[in-house]
Amino acid sequence: MKVFFDTNVLLAAFATRGLCADLFAHVLLEHQLLVGEVVLGELRRTLRTTVKPPGKTIDEIETLLRDQVVVRTPAEHLSLDITDPDDEWVVAEALAGEAEVLVTGDAALRKLGKRAPLPIVSPRELWERLRSRER
Repeated sequence: MKVFFDTNVLLAAFATRGLCADLFAHVLLEHQLLVGEVVLGELRRTLRTTVKPPGKTIDEIETLLRDQVVVRTPAEHLSLDITDPDDEWVVAEALAGEAEVLVTGDAALRKLGKRAPLPIVSPRELWERLRSRER
């Protein structure tokens, strides 16, 4: 499965132990992880300003993610009427990468529901879907 992670999921995966870290590891091993240039930029800035690991650690995280499928930002974003303009680009990148699912903790994105051009789920929802497939 092609899985696109939003910034907040990646941040949680690298900054804490728990569901997002486990989900990240599982997707790396069993599926295809997609990340976008917008997400990589947001992640780098957020790590630097909130988590504040050494610069070398941020570089290593980016290198690990760039070893996956990195989706270039499309020329145009979608018109989904989302408050945060960066979210429009995140969805556009997920579509450009032909992701089967976009994983985010962003409530505004998840509220798109049927208006979304692809399934948008929380980390918990994806974890449960993947676990049910394995049974």
